[in-house]
Amino acid sequence: MKTALSIAGSDCSGGAGIQADLKTMTMNGVYGMSAITALTAQNTTGVSAIMEVTPEFLQQQIDMIFDDIRPGAVKIGMVPSRELMETIARRLTFWNAQNVVVDPVMVATSGADLMQSAAVKTLKDNLLPLAALATPNIPEAEILAGMKIHSKDDMIAAAMAIHRSCGCAVLLKGGHSIHDADDLLCADQGVTWFHGRRIDNPNTHGTGCTLSSAIAANLAKGHTLNDAIRLAKAYLSGALAAMLDLGRGSGPMNHAFSLTDQ
Repeated sequence: MKTALSIAGSDCSGGAGIQADLKTMTMNGVYGMSAITALTAQNTTGVSAIMEVTPEFLQQQIDMIFDDIRPGAVKIGMVPSRELMETIARRLTFWNAQNVVVDPVMVATSGADLMQSAAVKTLKDNLLPLAALATPNIPEAEILAGMKIHSKDDMIAAAMAIHRSCGCAVLLKGGHSIHDADDLLCADQGVTWFHGRRIDNPNTHGTGCTLSSAIAANLAKGHTLNDAIRLAKAYLSGALAAMLDLGRGSGPMNHAFSLTDQ
């Protein structure tokens, strides 16, 4: 069985973070593992507390996984501090990790800041150069590219700037200020649009975690980057279209939409 590792924060409400990643990896046919960067106290209405693990403990988690069940892909999500990012970069370099997908989680769906400002430079300098793919949304891409994004032409310019400066392929996700479900891939081969179906569902907690984990799972299975993205977008659409409605805020998706209770 193919394997994948999520290095991310825990979401006690189950809709995002490690919990969403493991559900997604399972539903996309790989054995999921986790190295937790932080515990969060959160639900669909917001984040009330974040408790980081120590760099030493994060290193031990990563080393124990690679030493025994080597992952075929690595998804990186919420990494709140510079020290934890540096630890991840060192250990992934040491283990020569493959198929690294970085979801640069800076702000939660609820609006809570999930990354210290000092960590952004480390993300660009140390972590993204190790990645096969980065998956920023528009607000995250504005920070990484240092520009505002108001149009599809802006999306192209920002994705190209991140690709040039960080050396990884970039999947810039539509939505937010660009009101459609089209995502833009910028890679060495050029730019490719992935057109999606906008689903009228206000419950979008964990969409970024889910998409990046599905891409990592499909890379672990040997799919090309373009095919991994197409398969991941189809899975995300199915999870949103199931119209799960839990919680008082922006609720989670149904990651197991293709299963029945029989």
